Amino acid sequence: MTETRWLNADEQRIWRAYLNSHRLLLDAIDAQLRRDSGLPHAYYEILVRLSEETGRALRMTELADATRMSASRLSHAIARLEERGWVRRENCPTDRRGQIAVLTDDGFAALEAAAPGHVETVRSVIFDTLDADQVRRLGEISEILARRLT
Repeated sequence: MTETRWLNADEQRIWRAYLNSHRLLLDAIDAQLRRDSGLPHAYYEILVRLSEETGRALRMTELADATRMSASRLSHAIARLEERGWVRRENCPTDRRGQIAVLTDDGFAALEAAAPGHVETVRSVIFDTLDADQVRRLGEISEILARRLT
């Protein structure tokens, strides 16, 4: 059995600071989107992902992977977005069991309306807080961590 590599005091402080800042950041983004647009951050991300695809459409399985949601959680979110008329489901022409989520014009308009407030929140809590070198390092660190985890 391998000996546990415990975090030292500095590593523990950094880890906890990272967790706290990450939670606070996600809370701030979610609160702004709910307040100004009436949608949670997870739904906003779905709309963004669809808006970036050709034809504003993506297979549900690919959308679940892209948003890191379970199939059931994504299906529930898509149902709520369908109720608003922002997304519709279509059957996949190449796979009878598959479905495609399609961003509607109303959904795209809702995304366009929500985006300025979202971007301002991201800018104010991250980019306005850090200097140019810190932003560059944050990008490098984030990319390193993402590569390690995928």
